[in-house]
Amino acid sequence: MQPQKSNRPLLTILIVVLLLAMVGIVWAVWSSISNTLHNALNPLEQSNKVLNTQVSNLLHPTPTIIPDPVTIITQVQALSRLETIQYTVEKVITAQENQGILKTLLGDRLLFVAHGYVIAGIDMSKIEARDLWLTNDILNVRLPPAEILVATLDNNKSYVYDRQTGLLTKGDPNLETSARQVAETDIRQSALDDGILAQADANAQTTLRWFFESLGYKQVKFWPWEP
Repeated sequence: MQPQKSNRPLLTILIVVLLLAMVGIVWAVWSSISNTLHNALNPLEQSNKVLNTQVSNLLHPTPTIIPDPVTIITQVQALSRLETIQYTVEKVITAQENQGILKTLLGDRLLFVAHGYVIAGIDMSKIEARDLWLTNDILNVRLPPAEILVATLDNNKSYVYDRQTGLLTKGDPNLETSARQVAETDIRQSALDDGILAQADANAQTTLRWFFESLGYKQVKFWPWEP
């Protein structure tokens, strides 16, 4: 009598195949669920990014720079003046009142050291098209006369050096102001007496001649101003 063959190897193979099939089904189901979740969450992630960007722009907005109109006007005005010379002047001004027989009681006297500057030049805004013309390759320029553009005190360097008041007075509060006004006038006049306008005019011609020659004009001739 022959012994019966065992069916265990075949059973083992079937079990292994069945397990592999189950693993495949589980993997497919998991992949499907994962893709579904990803597709469902992707719009939410995008919306979240957009929201974060909007919040960031709200909390940290791009600055808007607006020029100050006053600054622009100042720049335009500055281009119309050709400042060609500056004088620095220092004067001692004496201002006083009640210096007669009542000086000891009511007198007021101060020495004011005035430090200021005077700037002269040409007001280029006065030049019109008719003030520039060519004659045989010569550029003719009718130049406005030089004038005082600035005459003022330097308050940081001007000061009262000495002041003496009478026994019955604390002094005139407007006396220093009067001294400053006189000082400005004297500083301006001192620059004029020293010939600042003639020097400013000569410097302006030198500067403008160089400028026009740099533009290609080989000869430049200046003419007296005709208002």
